[in-house]
Amino acid sequence: MGKVTAIAARHWKPLLALNVLVLVATIGKFATSPKVWTANTQLILPATTTNLDASLGTLGSLKNSSPSFSTQVNPLKVQASILTSKALLERVWASDPEKEEFSLNSYKKLFDVSPQEGSTIISVNVNGSTPELARQRASTLVEVYQQRLNELRKTDNSSRQQFSQKEVEQAKATLEQAQTALAQFQQSSGLVNSEAQTQGLVTTMNQLAAAQAKAQAQSQDSGNQVSVLSARLALTPDQAIRSLGLSENQDYQFVRGKLAEVEANLVQTRTIFMDEHPTVKALLEQRDELRRQLQNYIAQSADGRQIDTTVASNTEGRSNLIQKMILAESEASGQQQQADQLQSQIDKLQAQLKSIPANHARLLELQRQVDVAEGVYKGLVAQVKQSNIDAFSAYPNVQVLDPPRANPKPSSPKLSIVVISALMASVIGSVALLLLLEGRNPLLSPKDLQAIAFPIVVSIPRLKHPRLGWTLGTETEVEFQRLASAISLQPLEDHRLLVTSAIMGEGKTTVTLRLAAALADLGFRVLVVDGDFRQAELSRRLGYAQMVPADDQPVPIQPGVDVLPTLPRQGKIVELVRRGRFEQRLAAAQSAHDYDYVLVDTAPVSLTSETALKATLISTVLFVVRPEISKRNPVTDSLDQLAQHNARILGLVVNGVETPSRTYPYRANSSLVKQDVEAL
Repeated sequence: MGKVTAIAARHWKPLLALNVLVLVATIGKFATSPKVWTANTQLILPATTTNLDASLGTLGSLKNSSPSFSTQVNPLKVQASILTSKALLERVWASDPEKEEFSLNSYKKLFDVSPQEGSTIISVNVNGSTPELARQRASTLVEVYQQRLNELRKTDNSSRQQFSQKEVEQAKATLEQAQTALAQFQQSSGLVNSEAQTQGLVTTMNQLAAAQAKAQAQSQDSGNQVSVLSARLALTPDQAIRSLGLSENQDYQFVRGKLAEVEANLVQTRTIFMDEHPTVKALLEQRDELRRQLQNYIAQSADGRQIDTTVASNTEGRSNLIQKMILAESEASGQQQQADQLQSQIDKLQAQLKSIPANHARLLELQRQVDVAEGVYKGLVAQVKQSNIDAFSAYPNVQVLDPPRANPKPSSPKLSIVVISALMASVIGSVALLLLLEGRNPLLSPKDLQAIAFPIVVSIPRLKHPRLGWTLGTETEVEFQRLASAISLQPLEDHRLLVTSAIMGEGKTTVTLRLAAALADLGFRVLVVDGDFRQAELSRRLGYAQMVPADDQPVPIQPGVDVLPTLPRQGKIVELVRRGRFEQRLAAAQSAHDYDYVLVDTAPVSLTSETALKATLISTVLFVVRPEISKRNPVTDSLDQLAQHNARILGLVVNGVETPSRTYPYRANSSLVKQDVEAL
């Protein structure tokens, strides 16, 4: 905390300027900020879910009772985005009486839309330069918002239906094609119900097989009868038929009857006349002619086959048997044909029965295509109906929970917020300024000096009255006597010791005077030389600010202590040192008086260039630093400059510390150096 206070004390002017600037800016901002009123309204989002069940046939069913939004999408945030969209705010902005004072982007900042977590309520805050204007803007926003929802709902529904309608028409055409293919196959194959039709075919085949077996048996029985009759008549069925046909020929029977009469007459005539008699010859010729006619009839009927010419239609025996044989043969032939027809039908039914599995598989495939096409069609129709529900789910009919109301008190600017902001700006700005200033040149820390081995390191307590006299007192007597004793044990070239520091205010002049007094108390003659030709702080403190002895000789100020003062100078001081005039002055003072120690108080190393040149004349240096005053960069730069000019750092004096001093080390020991510089 002490370091922070010291840092703030060093930079109090920039800090004061910064805080005054913050205060003035805060007062100006509060005085010039326009007053703003806020109107509040609340909207409630009804629960929106789709609830549509549709049967899709073989594809199952469509059940949709979940919200139209996914779990990653918050419906309240969607509505909040619509409320603050440019398309909506442009309409509100167009009717605003202060339209000319805002751009669309700045106008959007007047509206604050906040969805409430854990509910379906949206809070809307609208700012205005008057309470009535804020309320009017809130009312216009709600009205335009509801109009916008209706437009989005219609557009969404139209776009979905337009897209789905083409799909529905295509699905309907596919369904009709599948149904036509199924009907055509059923018509061509005659297959409707494979199981029933298979059972019917089997039953029919069994019935036909039984009938076929019966017809076959009857045909065989009739065939047996034909064989028996054929054996009895010694005629084949064909011969019997032709013989029976000949007996039924009336011309044949007439000629045959005529032949019988002629033969009878011939017999009677022969009994009377000889064969050469003309009557007999005429009857013989008539008989031969009739026989030729009969042979012609027989030849025509037999057609090269043997027939029975004795069969007569008016006789019972052979004719009846022939008729029975012919009838049996006809029955056998008819029954055999019936059996063959039944067998043909059975073969066709067997072929049809064998084709049922393939036709059934084809029928199932066509039926499946019909079912799938029907399911797709029903699903698309359901989606068309769903679009109406989804449109209301995506863009519901939001209701006004609380009508717009304006607070009669202005919402901004608030004095408390302005004050808190000013305090935060002051604190943050002050810290940033200190970090910036300290970052450029931070304070010296013990770690910055631990790498350097100092033969002597001593801590000097803070003096209560550093400028009231320079003689030793009880509060610093021990510290400076120890410092003087330690220096007395070190060899000094020409008995000279250069006392310097990095910057002003580190106490090098006070250390020089007090060290001179301590050496005098040890019995040494000491010459104190004011080597700061620019400020002449030592001479000013001893009363030689306006004049110095004309002969440029040392002046005694205390028993054993003389001072060689100087006046502040301007111009080329470096040239004074480089040309040896300072060396001549020191040599003249030392030759006139026998001094044991010559202590030269110089200007800070980092502020001048002549101090480093003096280090070439006075190679032994006592370096002074002061906690909360010394800065890292000037100290390290000063030590580097002295090292570049071959100076030997005899000791480090830590001036103005708060802790009690420690015992002085007399040899270069880095651990002892670390302990002493911790006072920084």
